Parts: sequence; C-alpha cells; structure tokens
Amino acid sequence: MHRRDFLGSTSVGLATLAAPRLAQAQSSRVLRYVPHADLTGLDPVHTTALVTLIHGLLVFDTLYGRDAEGRLQPQMVEGHVVEQDGLRWTLTLREGLRFHDGEPVRGRDVVASLRRWVARDGFGAALMDAVEDLAAPTDRTIVFRLSRPFPLLPEALGKSGSYLPAIMPERLAGTDPSKQITEMVGSGPFRFLPAERLVGSRVVYERFAGYVPRQARSSFLAGAKVAHFDRIEWRILPDPATAAAALQANEVDWAESVLSDIAPVLRRRRNLAVGYAEDATLAVMRFNHLHPPFDNPAIRRALLGAVDQRAFMEASAGTDPEAWRDRVGAFARGTPMASEIGLDVLTSPRDLDRVRTDIKAAGYRGERVVVLNAADFPVIDAMTQVGADMLRRAGLNVDVQSLDWGSLVQRRAKREPVDQGGWSVFCTGLTGTSIDDPVGHLGLRGNGTETGSWFGWPTAPRLEDLRRDWLATADFDRRREICGEIQAQVWRDVPFLPLGQFLRLTAHRRDLQGVSPTIPLFFNLKLA
Repeated sequence: MHRRDFLGSTSVGLATLAAPRLAQAQSSRVLRYVPHADLTGLDPVHTTALVTLIHGLLVFDTLYGRDAEGRLQPQMVEGHVVEQDGLRWTLTLREGLRFHDGEPVRGRDVVASLRRWVARDGFGAALMDAVEDLAAPTDRTIVFRLSRPFPLLPEALGKSGSYLPAIMPERLAGTDPSKQITEMVGSGPFRFLPAERLVGSRVVYERFAGYVPRQARSSFLAGAKVAHFDRIEWRILPDPATAAAALQANEVDWAESVLSDIAPVLRRRRNLAVGYAEDATLAVMRFNHLHPPFDNPAIRRALLGAVDQRAFMEASAGTDPEAWRDRVGAFARGTPMASEIGLDVLTSPRDLDRVRTDIKAAGYRGERVVVLNAADFPVIDAMTQVGADMLRRAGLNVDVQSLDWGSLVQRRAKREPVDQGGWSVFCTGLTGTSIDDPVGHLGLRGNGTETGSWFGWPTAPRLEDLRRDWLATADFDRRREICGEIQAQVWRDVPFLPLGQFLRLTAHRRDLQGVSPTIPLFFNLKLA
C-alpha cells in the first residue's frame, strides 16, 4: 500500500470494520493507542523525546500553529500588530482561553512560559537575543520590544518540533528550566490524568470541557482543535509485535509503529489501514564531543568513510523501497533546505582499511567507546547494532550498554566521562519540522554546553555563525545557499553522522478518520 492510499483509507466507513459491536461502542468514547515508547518525561520544554512532544501537543497549546503548508497561523493569539519598523510586536490573546485548573490564561502566564522556554530552546534563544523587553501590560496582551527586527517571531513561538513553546500557568512556568515540571496543567484540548498513569503500562487523558476551539479551518497544528473522544488511553506494550497482536485482537485502535515484517499480516485484515506516515525521520549517530575519543574532529571525520546508509536503513526500516532513503546529508531529503554539497564523503566507495589508518593517525589510543542502545526500541536498536559493528570494524574499542529508551533519554544528559557513567555515542532519529531548518535542527547546534545545546555538546563556531546568517535573511534562495554552506561545514566539524532517513510504518482501525499524516495528533480524530 502506498502512503497516499493509506492516508485516503481513513475515510472508509464502518461497513468494512470486522469488529465486535462492544468494541465499537467502547471506541466511540475511548481511543486506545500504542505509542512507540513509554512516556518517561512529561515536560515538553525539558526533553527532546518525540513521545513527550506528542504528549505535550495533547495537553498544551501554543501561541501560533503551523498549518499543513508550513505557514504559521494565530492559535492562542487573536492576532498581532507590528509597529516601529518591526521593533514592537503586540500580541493579543483570544477570549475564552482557560487552563485545566479553571484559571484564565493571562498575559503574565504567557510571559513566564516563554521565559522558561527560551532558556531551553535554540530558536527561542535566537529570538531573545533580539528582545529588549518582554511584558504583559494587560491580561490579554503581550508586548515584545526588540533591538533589531526579528521577522520570524511567529515561527519561533509556533514551532512544532522538540522543546515545544508550551503555555502553562505562571506558577508552573516559574520552575527552574533545568528541572522538569511534573504537574501537567495546560490549556489544550485534553487533560492529563496523573492518578490513572501507570509507568510502563498506561497513560490517560480526558477531553477538556473548557477548551474553546479556534473558529478556523483545521490544518495540522493550526485552526480548530476538536476533541471527539472523551478519553485517550495510551497502552504501553513491550514491543511492536505485541502491539500488532493487540491491534488484530481489537484490544487497541491505533499502533503508532509496527514492524515491516508484520505489515503483510496486518494488511490482510480488512478492518485495518497500514501505511507510512509522511514525516521523514533523520537517523543520526551522535557523538559526545566533550571526551575522548570523539572530542577529536579528525577521528569523527575519518568515520564518515565508514558509513553505509543503506545498511543502516535496511536493518532498521526493512527492504521496502518506500520505507527509507539514502544519500542523506545534514537535512532530510525532500525538505526545502536539503543539499547535495559534499555528499561524496558518504557515497564514495567504502574503504575500512583507510578508515582504520586515518583513525590511528588521528591519535586514537584505544579509549573505550560506550555506545548507548535502546534495547526496547526496535528501530533504534537495529541502527545501534549496525553502528556498533561499524565502529568495531573501524578499529575502535566498543562497549555497547543496553537499556530501555526512557533510561537512555536520562543517561544521555550526563556530561561525565565514560568511567563515571558517561557515554560516547548514541543513535536516534530527528523527526518533523524541527529538522527543516538550521534553527530547529538539534544536531546542528555548535554552542558547546551553553543554553540550547543538545546532548553531545559540540563547539562549532562556524556552524553558529551560519545559523545566525540564516536567521538574518528573509530571502529564500539565500537561505538555501547558507544551508549548503552549513552542510559543507558539517563534513568538517562532524557533529553527527547522518545514517539515512526512514518513514514510520503505522496501523490503525480503518474507520478512524483524521489520522495525521505526520506526527500522531489526537484532536480532530474521530470514528466514521
């Protein structure tokens, strides 16, 4: 089944659903969903984990929302006025916004939320570099006074990738940005139910009766967000095979990720729709730049000659040609800023003898390389196993340490050397609009251990300069040129190894309408 066939299949009616009537009745009130991983972090401003972003989009709302064409639209704001040659922006909140605790959303909540967010996010930090003052003169207005024009202000406040600019009550937003909040109070279409959460088993949300959808056409994260289900139940299952079995037994309605070898079985079920989501995931091997051996750029550059993207993708995404792409550089193929510059470092004939010689010449002295592996995350587990084998064949002293994804997310934040519980390498995927440009792309930050850096903490001044150049120009063609320069610099600094890109294979009840073609969303989702 082609992706477009899959997306179109969500309009098929109940006549094709071969399921017991009791299950149909239950699902009209409750949607049972299997996420790709357990929700170990609740704070969408604190972690880059995709599962936390999906959770955050259920509970929280943002000032602006990105539509399906990539344009930013007012969401929590009624609109804005730009004055003084772009140096003063006045945002007005729309009426009727309330938090889940019943309190109205006020301007001071927004200011406190944004101040917490900019302490974590690179796009937010870039915005704050241009901000002289941020204030809420009334309950419904927020005023930005800038030292220089920042035309991308709505794009920053409505970014849809990691480090979500979530609006929360001032009392929560005052929490130290380095500490995770655990009380979930947003103003989004669903409320988080902490009393029903069972870590490793279940996460539950209910429709927020006080949510007033925006009166505009729904499009991705913009416009009306309507909650058609009374409850959303996340079922945490041990692996995709178990999720597929639960889907076939009508015990769940939607499995976010299924394995390619299980897909043929699911496709034979007339009541199920199976296909690839449209958001490309950029697979990367991320280095720890703080400690040997990967504090040495020559060693990182030598490993470019060992990467076989096809091998990584076939292991993690299967052999279906629709499932993955190779010849991938710093940006995912098919995105506006993707470039062909310098790709020969990944596509020329592989020569491991040369790689080993270059690594030894660069000064490698047998230091232990700790590779973190998410054993409960099949896609990442597969690419990590290929990556560990690649590092061994390149002559490195590899120590694979397997743990669950939630523990890996916490472990990768450690900056200590490996003999003190630190790490050297992990593999992951960067997903969605966050990798469409050099501002949201976590892997392209080169600001060391400063605010807004991502795990691995590379120091790459030229990458940072190019990022600022990209932010400073409104000309699209010039922005593309800058991204070509960024990719050329990536081959010098090597903040990460691009391993290819893959598409997520997902499956759900055929009569489930409104399934997002990109990341899982739960508003505007209903049964036919």
